[in-house]
Amino acid sequence: MPLEIVRNDITKMNVDAIVNAANNSLLGGGGVDGAIHRAAGKKLLEECRTLNGCETGKAKITNGYDLKCKYVIHTVGPIYKNGKNGERELLESCYRESLNLAKQYNCTSVAFPLISSGIYGYPKDEALKVAINVISSFLFKNDMTVYIVIFDKASFSIGEKLFSDISEYIDDHYAKNALDACREKQRGSLFRSLSKSSKASSEAYDFCSYDTCNEESELGKVLSQIDESFSQMLLRKIDESGMSDSECYKKANIDRKLFSKIRSDVNYKPSKPTAVAFAIALELSISETRELLCKAGFALSHSSKFDIIVEYFITRGIYDIFQINEALFAFDQSLLGGTK
Repeated sequence: MPLEIVRNDITKMNVDAIVNAANNSLLGGGGVDGAIHRAAGKKLLEECRTLNGCETGKAKITNGYDLKCKYVIHTVGPIYKNGKNGERELLESCYRESLNLAKQYNCTSVAFPLISSGIYGYPKDEALKVAINVISSFLFKNDMTVYIVIFDKASFSIGEKLFSDISEYIDDHYAKNALDACREKQRGSLFRSLSKSSKASSEAYDFCSYDTCNEESELGKVLSQIDESFSQMLLRKIDESGMSDSECYKKANIDRKLFSKIRSDVNYKPSKPTAVAFAIALELSISETRELLCKAGFALSHSSKFDIIVEYFITRGIYDIFQINEALFAFDQSLLGGTK
């Protein structure tokens, strides 16, 4: 997918370029900076000596040497004081300058750390929002795959209140799901008990006949739409929304090549994260989302954390796919968007 949050060691990322959260000297340091220099070998330091340092908010590029990547883009993030000394603007510039360099050197994939969120003290949740805002704006106009690389879970935060609210929502719906299952079991026991008498059996038969009739009616409605596949419904929904194809797939965090496959193959079956991503991009209601997912052979269930988190955001009218992905990542779930 165009923008993905991953938990990994950035020095092991197999991309065209990785971004180094460097200091002004560009001669190595601690944290990510030191790890990249160690993995790249002495030749990286030798090239960095020729660059004469780098200003805060700017970026410079070198070869990758012993790393898997072709290039290392070195950018210097701001030291966080109180957020009132231009820290945000400088951090935005780090991402923007790095992305422009990657584009200039024809990179198709680039991996970022959370710049300034280590010893420079930038609050991690705010640093992540800055990264996502700048990267997503860039990707809306450019084709590139960008990774935000988180080294460990402790390095990541979506904000305590949001995490708490989603946790509570998940707990409530898991509990409801368990209660519903219990009630179904009780209904089954009651039905078997009633069936012991002929009168009760007759009443049960009439009740079931009525339900079956309704089910057949509903089935008829579904079968009447069998000719519309996921691809056809998606394209229809895009037309109805007034968005262009590119606006939709970029808003859905979907790779352009994948969208081309979906458009050209009327019977294409996407992955569930891809199907949900389009529902988010189109800002569909829960019922409309269920309908779109059904066309791809999926459903939303209260026995799935992924589904409950998606429902949490849709029912609150929150359709920012990157904010949703932050939450999904925090709860160790698959992210929305994709390449299949």
